[in-house]
Amino acid sequence: MAKAANDNQWLRRLPLIVGSVGGTLLMLNRLLTPVVTDSQARADVVGVFLSAILILTTLLWRQIQPVPPEAVILEGEEGFELADGLSEDVATELAWASHLLLTNTVTRSLVAYYDGQTLMRRGILGPNKEVEVGPIMERTLTRKQPVYLVNLKLYPGKVEFNYLPENTQGIICQPMGEKGVLVLGANAPRSYTKQDESWVEGIADKLGASLDTQATREVKA
Repeated sequence: MAKAANDNQWLRRLPLIVGSVGGTLLMLNRLLTPVVTDSQARADVVGVFLSAILILTTLLWRQIQPVPPEAVILEGEEGFELADGLSEDVATELAWASHLLLTNTVTRSLVAYYDGQTLMRRGILGPNKEVEVGPIMERTLTRKQPVYLVNLKLYPGKVEFNYLPENTQGIICQPMGEKGVLVLGANAPRSYTKQDESWVEGIADKLGASLDTQATREVKA
């Protein structure tokens, strides 16, 4: 995979290299020619034009198809942990939802937190088992709005996510019901698409509804 990526990089740069070399050779040829004929002048104009086209092709290609963010291998062991005391329905739903997110998005690690309890950890597990609510998660719980940290290393507040792998690149904190948050970690910065975000929101809403219903039943009981 790395070799294929390097080959693609060279292919993208090839027009720039050819255009730059061609333009340089035309300039040297013009400087070293004592007498320039009309036909040579016309050929030089065509050559400069073609070199410029090749260089512009590379620049436009980079804008249309930017280089994708580089992924890393997250540090930690893969696992699946559920809290004790969950109902069979909730445990099954957490397992189903986490499987969908891990297999259909760039998520490599995720944690489900609800009402002061870590309900689930799955994927590449972080060093700490329990979630300690920090400012970013508190904001998600209070405002009921998701927080997407596109490049985690740029945020000083990343220290609160010590329950995710240390080299996690991007994070989504998604509200999950009235008292919960679904935290997802990716192995590449700026890797979640709008479609991914919509997918995460829908699954978190479904999980939150189930957890809110169970919490209401427990209060009535």
